[in-house]
Amino acid sequence: MTEFHFTPKKYIYNVFMMYNEIICALDEAGKDDSVLTVLTGYGDYFSSGNDLNNAKYISPKKDEILKTPLEVVRNFVCKFIDFPKPLIAMVNGPAIGIATTILGLFDLVYASDKATFNTPFSKLGQHPEGCSSYTFPKIMGLAKATEVLVFNKTLTAREACDLGLVTEVFPDNTFQKEVWSKLRAYATLPKNCLTLSKQLIRNVEKEKLHAVCEKEFELLAKRANSEDSLKAVQLFFQRKAKL
Repeated sequence: MTEFHFTPKKYIYNVFMMYNEIICALDEAGKDDSVLTVLTGYGDYFSSGNDLNNAKYISPKKDEILKTPLEVVRNFVCKFIDFPKPLIAMVNGPAIGIATTILGLFDLVYASDKATFNTPFSKLGQHPEGCSSYTFPKIMGLAKATEVLVFNKTLTAREACDLGLVTEVFPDNTFQKEVWSKLRAYATLPKNCLTLSKQLIRNVEKEKLHAVCEKEFELLAKRANSEDSLKAVQLFFQRKAKL
């Protein structure tokens, strides 16, 4: 069983370094002798999402965008689409932005009852990613997915479970003990059987997911320098400065 973390031990962290480290960790976990792979967070958060300071990497000149940041995030998402083994998320606290959207690419999602799920794209002038424009409507229905992805609704762990995004919710004070007990039992199952079964279930949609991922990042690239997007990011930093 391979475990790695979404939330760095230090909050001051280069988010693209984190993405690249997770990409490398997924590459290694996909090839090693482990039966399954677990993604969780440190401390109170599963992940606080993307860092809007990355907007500084975007050129103020219209239609001129530094592609590297978006390419890193796209590669990050593609690694989850292609991961060959069972992939399990242990959501120990709030999950924001891409930390929520990629959950539709996991095979199991276990959550603490203190976890929340939020995709604040519209109010930041951003758009859905992580294949969520496809996976969320499929998982929770069009109306609920629109409420979450377009109108910024925050889901509690129980709500996310009722909608099918989360597999099971556990009390926070027993979350680690109960989930790891399950995972240790899963890790005793035949490795090849689990891998081939996961691929049988998932491979039929891989081509579709890659196409969705490309479309999402095409829109993000086109809209990065739009007037409303830039204004939304500016307002975010203005509000932050007043705190």
